[in-house]
Amino acid sequence: MGEGPSTDAKYGFQIVATDGLARVGVLHTAHGPLETPAFMAVGTAGTVKAMTASAVRTTGCQCVLGNTYHLMLRPGADRIAGQGGLHRFMDWPGPILTDSGGFQLMSLAALRKIDPGGATFQSHIDGSRHRLTPALCMELQNKFDSTITMVLDECTAFPATYEAAEASMEMSMRWADLSKQAFSPRPGYALFGIVQGSIYQDLRLRSASALKGIEFDGYAIGGLAVGEGQVVMLETLDVTVPHLPEKAPRYLMGVGTPDDILKSVERGIDMFDCVMPTRAGRTARAYTSTGVHNLRNARFADDAAALDHECECPACTRHSRAYLHHLFRTGEMLGPMLLTWHNLAYYQSLMRSIRSAIRAGQFSNLASRLGAGLAVPEKFR
Repeated sequence: MGEGPSTDAKYGFQIVATDGLARVGVLHTAHGPLETPAFMAVGTAGTVKAMTASAVRTTGCQCVLGNTYHLMLRPGADRIAGQGGLHRFMDWPGPILTDSGGFQLMSLAALRKIDPGGATFQSHIDGSRHRLTPALCMELQNKFDSTITMVLDECTAFPATYEAAEASMEMSMRWADLSKQAFSPRPGYALFGIVQGSIYQDLRLRSASALKGIEFDGYAIGGLAVGEGQVVMLETLDVTVPHLPEKAPRYLMGVGTPDDILKSVERGIDMFDCVMPTRAGRTARAYTSTGVHNLRNARFADDAAALDHECECPACTRHSRAYLHHLFRTGEMLGPMLLTWHNLAYYQSLMRSIRSAIRAGQFSNLASRLGAGLAVPEKFR
């Protein structure tokens, strides 16, 4: 079971190396450090799908995500608090970031109604009605014992008209202010604001300015990777990131592919999360140093080679591509478990390589090699 937080820990972000806009840092929290750039494994309902917490730790992952929307519905914040908090409940002693549920509220569409005071919605589980306000969102995440709490926001759907995006952004900024007022500061804990504004650059700048005026411990960029495409996403980052505080961590929510991560780190992003590696693992897609492979393909049926010779996870060191192919073709649950383990290990290896390259002043070299589909150079591992 996880240990409690350090009673003398202080929250802080320390930048230890830079290479252009890319930077290496350490986020100090009540539940231990988080080295950045970091990829955080998604554990929506208090579990990283197909993985034990100890298995997630072996990949090098230092921080996992939970989701306020899902956890408030099942098993409920009071139940989690009664079990000693989310860290103890899911056996994760390290930092936990909990998303506020803004993306899920967007996804509910006809099942929710947004107003200046919060959101009223129907549960996707049983149709029961619930109300989520900025103050309640802070209370719930406090009961979870979240290391990093996210403000309640409305993730703007894409595409959105300028008028709709502006109204959504302004509401999110009101909610951000109310979230800050309701948040309970504790040593080693943090509250992050979320920049919104869809793809409209002036709205992004207004949002960033409003959040800086409120003052947060970190700044997330939300509402991207929702269908706008990588070019527009990167253009939005180019405009937004320079207007965020340099000495605070910057978190790009819901991103992404290895290429997305490399290009975003190049623009000064420190933190990432995405369901992609775990979802891919459940559908037979493997991220490797030689590209992305679909293990269902018949060409792997007699392939005795390791999935990735550069990886030390159990899927690669103890099994062949042929065995992994067999597991998926027969519907055995071990297949998704092993491939999820591998994909998370690959992503953590990528982040270690990025940090090493930045420290060496050779990030552009690493990005070029990976962009060309080549393996990570030995000196960057």
